[in-house]
Amino acid sequence: MPLPKLTPKRNPWLRALDHEGSMLQGLLEEHGSPINLHELTAFDDNIARMKAVMQRHEIKHQIFFARKANKCGSLVTRALKNGIGVDTASLNEMRSSVDLGGNGETVINTSVIKDDALIGYAISHGILLILDNEDEIVRVKRMCRELDEKARVGIRVGGFVHEGEKLFTRFGFDVDDVRDILEKYMIPTQGNLLMYEGLHFHLDGYDREQRGTAMHWCMDLAQNILSIGLDTQFVDAGGGILMNYLEDATEWNAFMAELHKSVLGERMPITYRNDGLGHQLINGELHGKLAAYPYYNDVDTEQFLEQVLSCRNSEGKTVAQRLREQQLELRIEPGRSLLNQVGATVARVSNRKKDARGQWLVGLEMNMTQMRSGSTDFLLDPSIVYQDASKKDDAVEVYFTGAYCLERDVLLKRAVQLKRLPDVGDIVIFPNTAGYMMHFFESEAHMFDLAKNLVTVYKMEQFAPFMEDSSYAKWQAGLLVQ
Repeated sequence: MPLPKLTPKRNPWLRALDHEGSMLQGLLEEHGSPINLHELTAFDDNIARMKAVMQRHEIKHQIFFARKANKCGSLVTRALKNGIGVDTASLNEMRSSVDLGGNGETVINTSVIKDDALIGYAISHGILLILDNEDEIVRVKRMCRELDEKARVGIRVGGFVHEGEKLFTRFGFDVDDVRDILEKYMIPTQGNLLMYEGLHFHLDGYDREQRGTAMHWCMDLAQNILSIGLDTQFVDAGGGILMNYLEDATEWNAFMAELHKSVLGERMPITYRNDGLGHQLINGELHGKLAAYPYYNDVDTEQFLEQVLSCRNSEGKTVAQRLREQQLELRIEPGRSLLNQVGATVARVSNRKKDARGQWLVGLEMNMTQMRSGSTDFLLDPSIVYQDASKKDDAVEVYFTGAYCLERDVLLKRAVQLKRLPDVGDIVIFPNTAGYMMHFFESEAHMFDLAKNLVTVYKMEQFAPFMEDSSYAKWQAGLLVQ
């Protein structure tokens, strides 16, 4: 029974990499394997599309690129050039973003843990701090007194009731307690050191109705606290904006069906050691749900935003309508969805062998931390650049493995069907890895160097001639190493 395919959506730049073997070999020889390649035209386009949705609804808005999704400084520069800000989650991210041209108007900090150095830097640079708990509030007030300066702050809120149940999150103050917290610490008439500006929330998952509910709760709260002299300027809905990685819904549905059969023992495994990717066989029945990102989505980024903005409250008013009425700015902090089609991870084949079960393992010069985010697997078909085009095709199923001395260093848990077994030195391209997969969990275990990040300085139309003539020297001249 053939393996199900998961064909990735790829823009012309990503597709063209399949035909650039000599250029890729040159880059791997110079920079080592793996490398991360970036082309930023798609980043510009993604920003423009998100802005267009909010402009259609005539709401005040601002986008902040979630820096944690990708470390490359060029993305910060490009974000600022496009008129959006940068969301930072550490002192180093914040300091780097300021060094690259950001300031108190364009950089915010949403760190989960904030030490004195981070807080002091934010205060002294006028950077908004999103505060998550009472201990943080006390700490920020103390730092304000020590520095003799005020701090710009927002409050992270959680515990919204949706369809009769509290939405779980480990982040923020319960919505029922926020007014009391604000009264205790931030009343303007008390000459407070904390300058309240707005509300922020973080929700797990990608449910548009839940996001809409959270927005309505925050807007209710903004109205409620006017009576204690606090004017809310923004509601920040965080990140987690859905995107679509795959070309075909039928492939995704077929993969899920075959995964279920595999876990149930009704077919040969399609994942390493029959990993259910969140599913389990218990007493002969299938339990659990997919623990990976939902790689195929009928609702893509723009439709996701549209649906959140169209959610209605009990009075029939939409999120967008209320934002306009209350003159609130909607803020969002996308990472993955802003990086859609921006980058690829490229690695070299080191070896091929069969394991004790007769399965082909293709070892790559990289490791599992360079192909990982918070979900259980990366579910896209890679492409192979074969050095010897004269060899006959002979279809084979393989698993890609990495360089760590761990049984679990399997780069993709999926078995992938290739037209033939790659040779040592052939190149594997993992498409669309710029959001999280490149950078979020990468480590330097075994004292391996982190992958080099290469960013082209050319726009797509300027870049095309270099791709056509495969001139490594021209490629090299047009790449920034970060």
